[in-house]
Amino acid sequence: MTVTNHEVVTAYRHLYQHLLRAVRYAKPARFVCRDKIRDAFRKPSSHGYDPERIANTLHFLECASKTTGLEHKILKNFVFVTWERRRLGTRVVRNSDRELRRRAYAQYDETLEKFNESMGLCIK
Repeated sequence: MTVTNHEVVTAYRHLYQHLLRAVRYAKPARFVCRDKIRDAFRKPSSHGYDPERIANTLHFLECASKTTGLEHKILKNFVFVTWERRRLGTRVVRNSDRELRRRAYAQYDETLEKFNESMGLCIK
């Protein structure tokens, strides 16, 4: 299956619009989402372009934008952890703290991967 450039650009735009609506254009969150989606579309993914996963993700983001239910809280936590991870990554820390953070984020990354796999999403 070949994917045209137009399909990729359309998917990017739809995901970005839905992300902005889901985080309600909040300042730190919209910049975190923008950076994450840019990275995701610039780096080649192991999953590749999957229209079904994108449709599921759009549905998840749409539900997150409509109410402050479970989807919104999950997305809010994902965005917060990403923001905090980036913020703490610039600080100088001791080796023991660095190892602790690495292990904690490894568990977080695994949880996020399992969440994506079980729900058929493409949130990174």
